[in-house]
Amino acid sequence: MIGITFALPSESSGLVRRLQALQRHGKSLSGRIDSRDVTILHTGVGARDCNERLEILLHKTRPSLVISSGFAGAVAEKLRAGDLILAQNFSDSGLLANADRILGDRRPRVVKLFTSTSIIDSIDERNEIARVAGAEAVDMETGAIADVCKVHGVPLLSLRVISDTSSEPFPAPPSVLFDVEREQTNFGRLLVYLLRDPGSVWRLFRFGRQIAHARASLTDAIIALVREL
Repeated sequence: MIGITFALPSESSGLVRRLQALQRHGKSLSGRIDSRDVTILHTGVGARDCNERLEILLHKTRPSLVISSGFAGAVAEKLRAGDLILAQNFSDSGLLANADRILGDRRPRVVKLFTSTSIIDSIDERNEIARVAGAEAVDMETGAIADVCKVHGVPLLSLRVISDTSSEPFPAPPSVLFDVEREQTNFGRLLVYLLRDPGSVWRLFRFGRQIAHARASLTDAIIALVREL
């Protein structure tokens, strides 16, 4: 069985629709991709709930490997929205080599990933992470996932897709788009923002298309990996 983690259902929805024999179990779902059993775990945003939820998953299902997946932000100028990335600093070396081979025609970027404690949006924040950490992309969960997998001796592969960059940023402040504590969008807050800045409606629409394309690309890549790993 392969365990696959996402922070939120909005990241995993494409993959969930492709699962056969789908079953739901609270924060996790199980099913099959062809003949391979998989379990999807929603860890929540950041490390706050991630450790506990992953510990439970590993104890209950004992996966042969874990794929840490979802969206990531670019801090390197070479990365664009929709690019697939494999984190060399968190991934098992054997899994990394196999994934790079399997996904070769999709041109994944092998990068250094930085795990942040907060949502990164501004150009200054992105540049600081690139300078200090030497990273090319940033997320909020993989570091915690890697720590838990290491304790349990479960090999990890980090595969993510770039959702936003300095030139293709969030269409509104992160605090408007997403309530981290509640792990959902506060639509009242978003509506107030759109009424105050009508021009952001088009940016939000364009970002939605950007995210949909990124999610579809990530879904196809995960399915290819599950079939061959």
